[in-house]
Amino acid sequence: MPDIYLSLGSNLGDREAHLRAALGRLAAPDLRVMRISPVYETEPVDFNDQDWFLNLAVEAETTLEPDELLARIAQIEGDLGRVRTVPKGPRTIDIDILFYGDEVIRSAALEIPHPRLSERRFVLAPLADLAPDLRHPVTGRRVREMLEGAPAAVVRRIGELG
Repeated sequence: MPDIYLSLGSNLGDREAHLRAALGRLAAPDLRVMRISPVYETEPVDFNDQDWFLNLAVEAETTLEPDELLARIAQIEGDLGRVRTVPKGPRTIDIDILFYGDEVIRSAALEIPHPRLSERRFVLAPLADLAPDLRHPVTGRRVREMLEGAPAAVVRRIGELG
């Protein structure tokens, strides 16, 4: 089973509850959550007129193919009330596939590794807690190197998911 890394974020309602619910729905016989990063509170990026996010990263193993994993994520987001009205806008839950083993996938529906990974401090900080030496399969850069070079943004570690 390939190791996968996911990013989870929420900035609507009970943010912690949304993260917990998403984690609970991810775990299944075909997807085993191995580790969860600490939670970070982060300022919004791209669309600033919204509440701050809670973000975390997950390391997991899965027998799901990438497109099946994407479908599972879309189902979880929908079940938890995600409505896509404003691009980069507020959301109950957002789950992104960061890495799927060392695969590189470029399709209309899916890009792995996540195409804006190196620009997102809110993704890289929690990911660095789990896998600081993980290398990007295209650039060869380690997660900690990408974090050091990421654009400035407020990212505060607030602890473990309660």
